[in-house]
Amino acid sequence: MAVKSGAPWWAHLMMYAGGVTMVVAGATAGIAQYALHTANNTIEQEDIINNRGEMDVENIEGPLNILVLGIDKQGDSTRSDTMIMVHINKELTEVSMVSLPRDLYVEIPDCGPDWGNNTCMQKLNHAASISDDWDVTRANVVDTIYNLTGVEFHIGATVDFNGFMDLVDLVGEIELCPWHEITSIHGDNRVFPEGCNYYNKEEALDLIRQRYPWDEPEDYERGLWGDYGRQAMQQQAIKALIKELKADGYASDPTRLNDVLEGLEGKLTLDLPEGLSAIDLALNLRDLNPEDITSIRVPATSQETEVGSSEVIAEGEQQIAADALWAALQNDTMTEWIAQYPEWVKQTGGDTTAEEPAGEEPAGEGASEPTTD
Repeated sequence: MAVKSGAPWWAHLMMYAGGVTMVVAGATAGIAQYALHTANNTIEQEDIINNRGEMDVENIEGPLNILVLGIDKQGDSTRSDTMIMVHINKELTEVSMVSLPRDLYVEIPDCGPDWGNNTCMQKLNHAASISDDWDVTRANVVDTIYNLTGVEFHIGATVDFNGFMDLVDLVGEIELCPWHEITSIHGDNRVFPEGCNYYNKEEALDLIRQRYPWDEPEDYERGLWGDYGRQAMQQQAIKALIKELKADGYASDPTRLNDVLEGLEGKLTLDLPEGLSAIDLALNLRDLNPEDITSIRVPATSQETEVGSSEVIAEGEQQIAADALWAALQNDTMTEWIAQYPEWVKQTGGDTTAEEPAGEEPAGEGASEPTTD
């Protein structure tokens, strides 16, 4: 049985894409065809994957590996410091998500002009900072992940998180539930009280961007410090947004659904094999439940490296577990890997108000400590 995920919202977005198919069930043939045409033409295509796994687009089945890059656009520059590998089993019934730590100490093929564009050992998110040219940095990130894992991806996606939050304007407000009071670090000293409240787009975006305020003892006890806390709030946001969109009829009314699709324009891009459309993908993934996704942490510990505190896959048991993880993603044996290495599986997900920890650190010597970079 899959455990619920603590993965960021945009990882779940790949699963929520199946909601587009509601158009078919609730509309006349003419309107449905128009909506499907709009969906296929609104969601942009982009070359993301460098080493693509084989996929029969006429008879879609798993296993499928999807690389999802969360991006941040600032001026003419595009960065990615969040990378998730999504694995769907052969029967298209089970989903695992492996979050690659932004501070994972890895070999990067191109470390930028300061390194003479040569290989170096650096934190993973450095791979996306070598150039303002997104085509260059994207390829560098993908090559870095492939060199690390050897996993062949069938589909790629990029998601602009800040832009996606513009959809909050469609519903007005969404409900978010911080598990303790925090004060924004973004210059306005906005205070977010403990508990559930409704927030507009600006307030919600501010709250879900917070990373450093998740630094209370209970955050460490619950496995929700720093970036893990931010991820938990991002998951709350996407669930709350989907809930409000459904309540307002956007999921069942094809004319209103087009507003959602237009809202995704420029925020979501896909790299699909030739002959596979976004709608074909959504139709085949429509039965996946985003609430039941197994969320995996890469076997690693925080250590001091030449570039500061980093997440390091240590030699010995961690290296064995990590190598087995990459093989399980490639060979569709994630069920066996999860049973063998349960300490690297997050135990609960989006209900951050529950008493049970939202994520647990591996017990024993060498357990991970939080990083603050």
